Amino acid sequence: MSELLAKKVRHRELSNLLEKYSKQYYLLDSPTLSDAAYDELYNELLEIEEKFPELRTKDSPSQKVGTKTAKKFSKIKHASPMLSLENAFSEDDIATFLDRVRNLSGRDQIDLVLEPKLDGLSASLGYKNGILVCGATRGDGFVGEDVTANLFTLDCIPKKINELREFENVEIRGEVVMKKADFRSLNDSRLKAGEKLFANPRNAAAGSLRQLDSSITKSRKLTFFAYSLITDNRPFKTQMQVLETLKQYGFIVSNEIALCKNQEEAFRFFSEIEQQRADLEYDIDGIVYKVNDLRLQQRLGASSKFPRHSIAYKFPAEKAETTILDIVVQVGRTGNITPVAELVPVTVGGVVVSRATLHNRDEIEKKRYSRWRSRCAAASRRRHSADSLRYSGQKASEFNAFRVSRGLSPLRLRSAER
Repeated sequence: MSELLAKKVRHRELSNLLEKYSKQYYLLDSPTLSDAAYDELYNELLEIEEKFPELRTKDSPSQKVGTKTAKKFSKIKHASPMLSLENAFSEDDIATFLDRVRNLSGRDQIDLVLEPKLDGLSASLGYKNGILVCGATRGDGFVGEDVTANLFTLDCIPKKINELREFENVEIRGEVVMKKADFRSLNDSRLKAGEKLFANPRNAAAGSLRQLDSSITKSRKLTFFAYSLITDNRPFKTQMQVLETLKQYGFIVSNEIALCKNQEEAFRFFSEIEQQRADLEYDIDGIVYKVNDLRLQQRLGASSKFPRHSIAYKFPAEKAETTILDIVVQVGRTGNITPVAELVPVTVGGVVVSRATLHNRDEIEKKRYSRWRSRCAAASRRRHSADSLRYSGQKASEFNAFRVSRGLSPLRLRSAER
């Protein structure tokens, strides 16, 4: 199999997986994969598309923002796209981002505003001459779900802003979150009522906002944190001015914000917030780096998916300890054998994990989990019985050549190719 063909198959697998997990996250409000694991799959997809650009089609997850809106809601078209943010995972990624901004702007000095990347549901509020008239989720970035009635139930959202009476149309963007204390209280109540518990605050916030019955939303304590103000008439020069103005209008703005003059200041702030993360009243999964100069933001523009003036520096993946209860064997469609650990359920990155694939054979053996070897052998015998094996995606001769190269005996195969 050629490298391109192999990568094309893997690209399709990754696209299907990412589509599935995005639907669980955005539409069903019930994620089954941690953010770190999702990012790992997404980055693998990007690496494939970097090497084989012809696989980067308009349907690729790399070209999409969010996901389609649910049919149960009316739709609201955003005045300007609500884009997602490009992710950074290291200081080198941030340095590359800053170099790109300097090259595009022609400036050496770039002031940055650092804000927490809140782990909630993005929302947009529309004001007409200072009166709140509509509210929507991000949706696919271009069209969102109409959750106006639900957002009206949030006491922290101003319904009338006198300072905006002279502005015909103003859009306030932010994040709807459920604070940790409110999340625990909600789950305690659901436990007593015998109802299903929410997996994490983000899941609870999204599920509470995306209700057809606004009284349910009202009964749950949601908080809207504002971070952006959009209007045709731009009276502000910097992002810091926007944040201060939002506070004056009565919106809640995060206290964990810093104006940094250089990369070193930004990294220090990132480390400080990472250390405080567990003690914050709300969940965050990183820090957003934004160019402070709004005029420069406008000049930098955006790609089809990301603004070029901002980037999200993600915290390292969360770790948790648990106990392996058993090791079972999964046999893939092509005969690949994968040992899977059955775990005592543990929450990692907002997802309850009860099973995990085991990739590192040396580590497994070092921990004396050797039972999987005999199970793998037995499963392989069942899967590769000489007369019944069907093998897809590769010619039988190529498959046997691969087995021989690994010191395995060739098998008599019945090919599934047509």
